[in-house]
Amino acid sequence: MLTIGDKIPSFKLKACVSIEGGKEFAEITEGSYKGKWLVLFSWPLDFTFVCPTEIVEFGQHNAEFTKLNSQLLGMSTDSQYSHLAWREKHPGLKNLPFPMLSDIKRDLSNALGILHKDAGVCLRATYIVDPSGTIRWASANDLPVGRNVPEVLRVLEALQTEKLTPCNWQKGQATLN
Repeated sequence: MLTIGDKIPSFKLKACVSIEGGKEFAEITEGSYKGKWLVLFSWPLDFTFVCPTEIVEFGQHNAEFTKLNSQLLGMSTDSQYSHLAWREKHPGLKNLPFPMLSDIKRDLSNALGILHKDAGVCLRATYIVDPSGTIRWASANDLPVGRNVPEVLRVLEALQTEKLTPCNWQKGQATLN
């Protein structure tokens, strides 16, 4: 698995960005959001049980990520058409404010090293990438375990202070000298 200090691999992926007719899909690359931090998170499969709880939670916190000059990017190895069908069917996914990337060829997942060895689907991996394309935080959960979205937000805030932050640091608290 790629880790802190590695560069995010180059990618060009189709994404479901809307359920509005004629505006459903877009092509997204690692450079689509120049000058922004990227928060790339992956999930195993569409139409499952834990995955939508995480995706909906990221969507509910999107404005907070946006205020921190970051762009959320969700990803799985499902097609953009599967993402669209899932968004149309699941009430919590209909109005997602971020792209759902399709890594159907598994190129980015392989490059990141986040494919489950037996299942062949993405782990629940999360990367925070700074505007220069350098990975600053990486985590992965096993397939049945959901992640903590407020913790991802907290880590992004801590990284952006560019200071030492103590255990359990929260935005607004003192940093270390």
